This record gives sequence, C-alpha cells and structure tokens, in this order.
Amino acid sequence: MPYPTSSAASPAFATAPWRWAAAGALGGLVLAFVLFAPARWLASLVLQASGGHAVLAAPRGSFWQGSAQLVLSGGAGSLDAVALPGRVSWHIRPAWTGLDLQLNAECCMQQAWRLQARPAGWGGVQLALSDSQSQWPAALLSGLGTPWNTVQAQGQLAASTQGLNARWTQGRLALAGRLQLDALQISSRLSTLQPMGSYRVTLTGGNPSTLELSTLGGSLLLTGQGRWVGQRLHFDGTASATSGSVDALSNLLNIIGRRNGATAVIKVG
Repeated sequence: MPYPTSSAASPAFATAPWRWAAAGALGGLVLAFVLFAPARWLASLVLQASGGHAVLAAPRGSFWQGSAQLVLSGGAGSLDAVALPGRVSWHIRPAWTGLDLQLNAECCMQQAWRLQARPAGWGGVQLALSDSQSQWPAALLSGLGTPWNTVQAQGQLAASTQGLNARWTQGRLALAGRLQLDALQISSRLSTLQPMGSYRVTLTGGNPSTLELSTLGGSLLLTGQGRWVGQRLHFDGTASATSGSVDALSNLLNIIGRRNGATAVIKVG
C-alpha cells in the first residue's frame, strides 16, 4: 500500500530556517552594538556614578578602548572645574570572571593602572588595583568645590598603592592593602608662606581600616588618626603653626578646623 506523499514541506519546517536566520541577524546586531559602543557611553556612566564630580570630556574611541580629558568638578550646578593636563586613556577587557581595566594618564602615571573587577558573593563586587606610583598636580583638587576651591592648593600629590582592594557585599565595604598619598611642597592662596609644608596621608585596610595624617616638614603642622566604624570615618586631628608663623597661617587655620588658640581642631564623624 503506497504511503501518502506531499511535495510541500510542513509550515513549521518551512519557516524554521527563517526564524533561525532572523535570530542570528538580531544577535549579530546586538553584538556589534555592544562591541562598537561609543566612548561617550562610558563618559555618561562615569558622570552618573561620580555624582558629577568626574567628567570625561571630549571622549574619543569606543566604550572598550578610548581616551578623554579628565575634569574634576564640584558636582551638578557647580562652577568649579579643573582639567587634568593631557588626556587619560582606557582599555576595558571582558573576562569570564569579570572585567579587566587598564587606565593611563599621560601626564601623571609612571605606568598604567590595572584594575580587576570580580563578583563577590550575591550581588557583591571586588575591585583590586595593581601596585602603582603616580604624581598629580595638587591644583586638581580645586575642581572639587568647597573647601578646596577656597584653599587653592598648589604643589604635587604623590600616590602609591600596595595590594589595595575593596570589596562590597551586602552594602558593606571592606578594604585591604595600603594607599599612601604624599602632598609635597604645598602652598595656598590663603597664606603668604610659600610653601607651607609637606604631608603624608596613609590608608591601611583591615578590620577596621585606619587613616593616619602626619607632617613631613614645614611651618603648618598637621597630625591625626582615624578609623572606619561601619561605613563612617571617625577622625581626630589638629593643625597648628610653628613659632613665628601663626599670623601667616591664621586664615588657613580658621578653615581647617575649630580654633583653639594657635591650634585648629579637626574632627570628622
């Protein structure tokens, strides 16, 4: 008995190749859209994440590899803004376990920063920064607004990191490693002393993480100790002037903290 035959394929079989082709084309478009995302998308992301304090101006290239001019600002509505000399460049490489970022500032870095972002637990993230050394103009701080726009600091900021990483899990921040920031030959428009001194800030990760301020030399003496309790910094310090320099530093001491004679008390948290 002959079996029934038909020269026409079933509708489902006939349309399946077209569906696969459409899905493939759509996937290709999405992949191309992601791979060739413009640098201005990253600039917009940085602007939102920093609350308007960091601006990637005149971005070039793509989201994954490009360059821009870094501008520090006092935030939305602020008129304070200072641009870093030259441009900063980046290279973002997706990895199976997260993202690898290479960042370089032609003016200020001896070598590029390498930052790794990895998932940490449910909804958490861990950031690890390679050991690094860099030097930045202190005038860049004026772009952050009050009180830096009043102080108008001049000098150099030398930063170094060792094993520095940060971990956010369940809304909590844990730090490990060490960050040292030396403020060298610092002067201010609020004082006639040029320079006022050199200073060191040391952040040491742990439980709890600690912050130490010390004076390397100069007429303005700064010292203090702090630590993080939960997510808040508690810091106690003092600012004072050497004998014969109180008058020249009086305006600056009034801004730094609550005056107690020739000393200003610094308290945070």
